[in-house]
Amino acid sequence: MNKKALKRCPVDAEREVFEISDSIPLIGCIAFGLIDRGTNLIQVRPSSACPLSCIFCSTNAGPKSKVRQTEYKVPVDYLVEEFRKLVAFKGAHGIEAHIDTVGDPITYPDLVDLVQALTQIEGVEVVSMQTHGSILNERLLDELSEAGLTRINFSIDALDPELAKKLSDTEWYDVERIKNLMQYVVSNTKIDLLVAPVWVPTLNDQEIPKIIEFSLSIGAGKRFPPLGIQRYEAHKHGRKVKGVRPIPWREFYRQLKVWEETYKVKLVLNVKDFNIHRRPMLPIPYRRFEKVKVEVVGPGWLKKEKLAVTVRRDRSLTLIDAEEVPIGARLRARILSNKHNILIAEPLW
Repeated sequence: MNKKALKRCPVDAEREVFEISDSIPLIGCIAFGLIDRGTNLIQVRPSSACPLSCIFCSTNAGPKSKVRQTEYKVPVDYLVEEFRKLVAFKGAHGIEAHIDTVGDPITYPDLVDLVQALTQIEGVEVVSMQTHGSILNERLLDELSEAGLTRINFSIDALDPELAKKLSDTEWYDVERIKNLMQYVVSNTKIDLLVAPVWVPTLNDQEIPKIIEFSLSIGAGKRFPPLGIQRYEAHKHGRKVKGVRPIPWREFYRQLKVWEETYKVKLVLNVKDFNIHRRPMLPIPYRRFEKVKVEVVGPGWLKKEKLAVTVRRDRSLTLIDAEEVPIGARLRARILSNKHNILIAEPLW
């Protein structure tokens, strides 16, 4: 492993950042690169770090994470080059590039350059991104607007300042500043605003109606829906909120319909609202339980994991239960999961 690839994470001095070289495929690892789920929307993940440690975070991001050991960063030129190839495969028309990391895209230092480069690729019609906006500022919003960012999915989970700090588990989180930034997006940029709170039952039930009212009052959603309320989910490696169970989907949608009627705004969304449709998906070259030869090229995203590549250099993969496997090792691994070309494998000795 190239020691120069490891640097300190800017939002967590205890965690290192591993820079992805162009010898590591950008298809295969959920924490960085590109994800193709068989539609015209391509997920773009340039980095994995996050400034916040939200108590409900599905990816267990932020400085307080106890399961992460490494953050990743992809050079912008390499990311754009591989994205262009994927667009050519899927068809260079009606493509949405969605920058949605397992952290927050605003930690990526080349975000403006990335947005600008993506907008210039033939066939790309929408460039969107999601953020909690905690370290965002007006200057960066101006630059993203000029670079061609189409839509920003802005997460805000409570308007009450103390509850907002509790949900983000971050004492310096300033919800009033976030509200001002959201209003700035609508009033001073060409970016469309979609407000995307996470509904955590029993904690912010009373806040969701307030967020709906605030979003409508500032004029969110010119081209796209103004709101995309998210359901809290308890993921395997994510943070679980003590004493809170996810709302059953039926109940979740029932309540959305109640709010729809109350506020006269569409809240039950579907892919047609964003012009998302089926497109050819990259072939998955490795079957579940297939044994493949791999090379370990770096530290894993989570503890006890390693980052590996197939010897054919066509996919990256995550090796689990690999704490004792040294970087640089070549070995066989068994594919445990391959959905959407996100490969999870276990080492075989």
